[in-house]
Amino acid sequence: MTEQEEIPNDHQPVKDVYLLRLFVTGASPNSSRAITNLKEICETYLKDKYELEIIDVHQQPTVAEDEQIIALPMLIKKSPGQERRLIGDMSDTEKVLQGLGLQNG
Repeated sequence: MTEQEEIPNDHQPVKDVYLLRLFVTGASPNSSRAITNLKEICETYLKDKYELEIIDVHQQPTVAEDEQIIALPMLIKKSPGQERRLIGDMSDTEKVLQGLGLQNG
């Protein structure tokens, strides 16, 4: 047995990490609620298994344009699995979990 074989592989596969992008409009009430609600959901259901990027469309309009954002706030789940888009302040936890593929409808 070589030294390399003895080293345990404790790393989770990259596919288990949820890549999320939340598009908001500045500090509007809806945007603030969406950020708060989504962070709470992620910390409760995806602890240590997500990356959340918050994008203000006023500060980064080209990113919003590239993603073809039609309504705000909008969450885009990039991975794992198929890309999914959710619109709103993320206050309906069940709906967000379904959108992320964490619960069946």
